[in-house]
Formats: sequence, structure tokens, C-alpha cells
Amino acid sequence: MERSGVAETSAALAPTSREAPFASFIVCTRNRAEALETCIRSIEAVCGVHAAVRWELVVVDNGSTDDTPERIARIIAASPLTVTHVVERRPGLAAARNAAMARARGGILIFIDDDCEVDANYLRDLERHYAGGEGAIIRGGRVELGDASDLPFTIKRSSACERLTSDVHPGGFILGCNMTMQREVALRIGAFDERFGAGAPLRSAEDTDYLVRAYRLGIPVEYVPDMAVFHHHGRRARTTIETLHRNYSFGNGALCMKHIRTAPWLLRHFCWTLRSACAEIFGGPRFDPVLHLSHWPIALMNLLGALKFLGLFVAARTAGQVEQRAEKQLQG
Repeated sequence: MERSGVAETSAALAPTSREAPFASFIVCTRNRAEALETCIRSIEAVCGVHAAVRWELVVVDNGSTDDTPERIARIIAASPLTVTHVVERRPGLAAARNAAMARARGGILIFIDDDCEVDANYLRDLERHYAGGEGAIIRGGRVELGDASDLPFTIKRSSACERLTSDVHPGGFILGCNMTMQREVALRIGAFDERFGAGAPLRSAEDTDYLVRAYRLGIPVEYVPDMAVFHHHGRRARTTIETLHRNYSFGNGALCMKHIRTAPWLLRHFCWTLRSACAEIFGGPRFDPVLHLSHWPIALMNLLGALKFLGLFVAARTAGQVEQRAEKQLQG
């Protein structure tokens, strides 16, 4: 089904050279100027400790309307790093990430969200993990709360190293705010699907879609309990968490529909969610007992997301057929 939707071409990575940096930090941002500065300062600090290795920073402004452009200009002028400023006006995190990959030159790509700070030991941990020489892998690290006043959501605190299998739902297995991969992996998997992600029609799951596509190609997906970042997401009202929870479930439903033929194990996870939702009626546990989040919104939004993906798929296919008929008429 996915082949008739938005094409997933090879990632358009910048050409490498002998002077290419060891790794590229990629930070996509929109209207978070102050958080962005804090994020970049933390990256500069850890790179300064490892000054013997060349690093670069690629910052993508995805249509900010605040003073982000001016702040990025000041950051570039003062930064000890090589900083590339990219403006991507097409809305959506996936589009911004694709624009960053088109300019990144590092052998390892490090995706960090603009509201995160990297731990002081981040690069030491990263270098140790990638020194093993494993041919191709996607690896993500721990995500802690940056502010104890924020609700414990969009974090991952597991202390165990783990690899993705079909028995584990890929959503949240590795968080896109702390995701790394070799350049060759990005070339094999291709671009992020721009229908997914914040600011796009399917709202979320551009990172999860990437993990599923990697898994289908036989590329290991690994979570490690170090390589930590601190997430300053700023969500302290339950309503904001519930909205984000629904958006994640919407994207995951679309993901299931997209891969229904090639990764049918995702449908099994939906069935387990539906079973857990029914069990809640009889006193079964909630999806998140701490935040009192139910399985029912997950099941409902999964269905709505699947329908939305199907609608986008049919619309794209119909548009393609119209274009083909128009071409034939011109040729005839």
C-alpha cells in the first residue's frame, strides 16, 4: 500500500569529504527560540570537551514566526562549532528532518529536539557505542525530565539495553528527540515520510515509521540506558498530555495501516490495545496508571489515524491517475 503514497526516496545526504565531521547534530525548531539556545549551548559544551574530534551542527528553522532567525544568526556568529542554518518552510517535522539530512556531512547523525539538553557524558557514551564497529544500527538513549515540574510524559527511563522485536510496539521504543544512526543507515532507509510527524496531516510517528522501515530492512534498532538527554517539554496540564497522547495514537494508527501488508505484527499490537481497553471496563489496569491515561483513546485514535492514512492514500492515487490521463491526452 505504501508505494502508491508519498515516495520514500533515498535520503539526500550531503556529499562527504576527507574533512567531513565525525558526527552531525541535527536540531529542528519552530517558535522555541529560548529553548533552542539552551539546547545548542549544551551541545557546544559537550563538543568542547571532545574538541579533538570534528563535530557539526545543523539547525533547521521550520517556519518560525518569533525571533528564532535572529537568535540563530547570533549563535552562528559566536559558536565554536561549524553551524549550518537551514530554512524549511514546508510544515512538518519530517520535512525539517529531511532538509537537515540534505545538508548534514557527518558519519553519524544525531537527532536532538530543540527542547532538550544533552548530558555532559553524551558524546563519550556515543563514541563508546559506535566504536564497536557494528555495520548498521539505529540507536537511541535515555530521555529524562529536564524539569521536575513537568508531567512524566515523552520520557524513557529504562535502565536495560534492549533491541526492537515484533513483540514490542515501536512507538516510544526510541524517542525521536534522542535518535542516532550511521550515515549509511539513513541512505538505506531513505527520507522521512512527510505525511507523518508534528505539523503534518498524520500528526506524529515520523520517527516510529523510520524504525519500522529499518526493522523491515534487517537494521537493528537499539535502546541504550545512557547517551542521555533532558527533555524540557513544559507540559504541566493534564489536558495537554491527553492531546499529545491522542496525537501519538492517531499517528500510530496511520502507521499500522501503512505497513499492514509488510509489517502485520503492528495489527497484533492494536488488537492487544483493544483487549486492554475492554479489560479496563472490568477493573483492568490503565495504559498509564501514573497519569491515569486510558487504553480507549488509543484504540479510537488508532482507528481514526488508519482512516486518515487510507484517505491520503486514495487521494494520492486518484491524483496520480488524473495526471496520467492528462499526459495521455496531451500525447494523443
